Amino acid sequence: MATEIPEGASLLIEQIGTLAVVPPGPIVGAQMRTVPVINDASLLVRDGRIAWFGPTSDAPLDEGAYVLSADGGCVIPGLIDPHTHIPFAGDRSGEFTRRLGGETYLSIMEGGGGINSTSRAVRSASFDELVSENLPRLERMLENGVTRVECKSGYGLRPEDELKQLEVIRALDQQQPIDLEATYLGAHAIPGEFADRVDDYLAEIADPALLTEISGRGLARFCDVFCDRGAFNVDQARLVLTRAAEAGLRPKIHADELAQIGATRLAGEVNAISADHLEQIDDGGITALREAGTVAVVLPGTSFFLGIEHCNARRLIEADLPVALATDYNPGSCMIESLPWIMNIACCQLRMVPSEVLAACTANAAAALDVHQRVGAIKVGFDADLVLLDVPSLESWFYTPGLPRVHAVIKSGQIVYRRPEHAR
Repeated sequence: MATEIPEGASLLIEQIGTLAVVPPGPIVGAQMRTVPVINDASLLVRDGRIAWFGPTSDAPLDEGAYVLSADGGCVIPGLIDPHTHIPFAGDRSGEFTRRLGGETYLSIMEGGGGINSTSRAVRSASFDELVSENLPRLERMLENGVTRVECKSGYGLRPEDELKQLEVIRALDQQQPIDLEATYLGAHAIPGEFADRVDDYLAEIADPALLTEISGRGLARFCDVFCDRGAFNVDQARLVLTRAAEAGLRPKIHADELAQIGATRLAGEVNAISADHLEQIDDGGITALREAGTVAVVLPGTSFFLGIEHCNARRLIEADLPVALATDYNPGSCMIESLPWIMNIACCQLRMVPSEVLAACTANAAAALDVHQRVGAIKVGFDADLVLLDVPSLESWFYTPGLPRVHAVIKSGQIVYRRPEHAR
């Protein structure tokens, strides 16, 4: 439920119990644990940007401002999900049951299921069907306080359907308030028709003309590769990412999820903006990411959903890597669309404290998408992407997992969601 603020009017948020003043990213090490807070605060928005914040007693007079009460709750930057596989189609609940019976994600994928199963569904779905199936997912993400989402292709697995997915992302971006950041993931899996012709497939999905079209049309800012056992090896991933960079697409990489094959070292070599998963990262991979300034994106929902070991996030934080968190929302390995639920898993299973989790889902998530110069923080001049919670502190929020705590969401200074009981 959105509320239209009169044109030209500023927005004053008052009665903030705790304002979490997240600094711009990337944030590393002990800085992630020490996010400053202001109690009994107010925040002023003008022209869609943060104009002032501080103690309520110091709030500037702004006649004609639209006043929104936080009702003593906590205010944080808008949440950012820097790794999802929206848009997708189809249902893989049968695979979920098979895994509970003992089959592994990799064995199911090698048997023709997994990514290839979703690929068949995406190929058969029309453009409009993909839009209508994925729009409600983004609407629910907004209700959870998410204001920016990275969306990947990767289920078309042939140029025309990869382009279809990227064009669907563009349409979804225009039809709802969340900002979408598109990533081309043609190298997600080897489709069945290319099972014994991997080089031929790479020539098709890493064709410089295709990559130039994607970049030139603004269909994606990033290019990702699933570099792991059972997917693409380091040399194959290097070929794709090098060509993508030459076409103007920033490298990302699925790395060190299932096995240690040197994917994080490659991430450092190609100056990837992020390396994601990292359950099997080693010391050499950590060094490579740190030297390249690559953001480490941890996906605890995937480990939770698959029942595999979690990434050692504490080790990454202690190594002074900027750590971000994401859902990895996809139909096979993590059918969890709630970023707050992922944040709770990070607290309870990865032993990250609330301030670290918040920094990972705001400032560092923004850095993983190269938008940290204007979003993901509470700073004058930054976009006013904000979330009002109905609890007084971060600790109270994470102490009560599963409860709807988002009171309102503000996107670029406009109130784009209010939980019905708070709308008035």
